[in-house]
Amino acid sequence: MSIKDWPADERPREKLLQRGANALTDAELLAIFLRTGTIGKSAVDMSRDLLSEFGSLQALLNADQTRFCQCHGLGQAKYVQLQAVLEMARRHFCEILQRGNALTSPEITRAYLSAQLRGLSYEVFACLFLDNQHRVIVWEELFRGTIDGASVYPREVAKRALFHHAAAVIFAHNHPSGINEPSQADKQITEKLKQALGLFDIRVLDHFIVGDGNPYSFAEHGLL
Repeated sequence: MSIKDWPADERPREKLLQRGANALTDAELLAIFLRTGTIGKSAVDMSRDLLSEFGSLQALLNADQTRFCQCHGLGQAKYVQLQAVLEMARRHFCEILQRGNALTSPEITRAYLSAQLRGLSYEVFACLFLDNQHRVIVWEELFRGTIDGASVYPREVAKRALFHHAAAVIFAHNHPSGINEPSQADKQITEKLKQALGLFDIRVLDHFIVGDGNPYSFAEHGLL
């Protein structure tokens, strides 16, 4: 059955307009992007097949050009469109968290960090430096590592915080494995950073781990 023959409140586009984008499943969102299906399959059916083939929406979005274009119904034009959409999302969150803007929403912060760090094949440790009213001073990548991790040096972090005259910081790093639970090493370095910055009255507001799903918050789990 074609999507146009579905009840109006079940069609992805109409559902989005009536209830908002967050009411749609991954397959329904992907179907809107694809626009059309193939012979015998609606865009939603095709989207479900693609999600099953790749394993997740994230894996599909992070696929390289060769892998993406090999899939039936996809191709270079769709790949270009997808990369443009992803880059617009990154720039959107960069503008929201540009210098001088206050952090007012944990979800915006999570979305920004995900846009910056998710999908990388190597580990990055980065920091949002904030003033005493929690307005963004700058986002800065501090350390970069291999797929196994990045070495983090509290002294260097403190130097950058003092350079930016930061009153508070939010740390973030990614796990290329996709696992967003903190390791014992993550917990230990966070405590060392908190102690080092505390000597200069610089508060550590949170430390996020970006993997699959929602970024993990140290603060929300009582680890700060």
